[in-house]
Amino acid sequence: MFHLIALDIAGTTIDDHGAVYDALRTAVEETGASVAAEDLQTWMGTDKVTAISALMRLGGLEPDEATVAAAFERFRVVLAESYATHPPQIIPGVAEAIARLRGDGVKVALTTGFSDDVVEPLLASVGWTVPQHLDAVVTTSDVPAGRPAPYMIHRAMAATGVHDVRTVLAAGDTVVDLQAARNAGAYAVGVLTGLTPRAALEGADHDAIADSVADLPTLIAGLA
Repeated sequence: MFHLIALDIAGTTIDDHGAVYDALRTAVEETGASVAAEDLQTWMGTDKVTAISALMRLGGLEPDEATVAAAFERFRVVLAESYATHPPQIIPGVAEAIARLRGDGVKVALTTGFSDDVVEPLLASVGWTVPQHLDAVVTTSDVPAGRPAPYMIHRAMAATGVHDVRTVLAAGDTVVDLQAARNAGAYAVGVLTGLTPRAALEGADHDAIADSVADLPTLIAGLA
């Protein structure tokens, strides 16, 4: 039924212990803007430059290019320090689920609101490579706009040779992941391994909610 599974990274396939949330909040607050928890949640799945700009504005500051660039660099530094102290880990059962899906002939790609320079060390830390463990990795460096735009999912399709969006399932732990899946025309699955409350995911347009990416092979089998 599905030829491609597109998965978010932090909070969906890799447990980063909430480091992205903390780094983003820190970077924005250090500009002098306040960060409301609900606003942070709303902008989490987007590319981080866009998120910083939006959160600054919501926190009472008008973003400018230099301040946003400095805040993004600070985000990267804080995140790297956090990863060094508390190394990210693959969420239990996810590696096995991905291997099972690929063994069944399904392509598996990762998509993310991170740029290449953040993603490469993150994946290296858990030992994931293309093509040994994954079929493609798409970052915000590869597209003109991140989520909720559909471009990363469509880029994953191009990278894996999948032509029909009706055969694509996209899963993530944020509302923006679901919005991107829907905008791409893909089957949209919210997962509960991140920090987004179930109610928020259920309140978004979606096709299914799963406890974890580890449950996707069973979910897909049930749709056959």
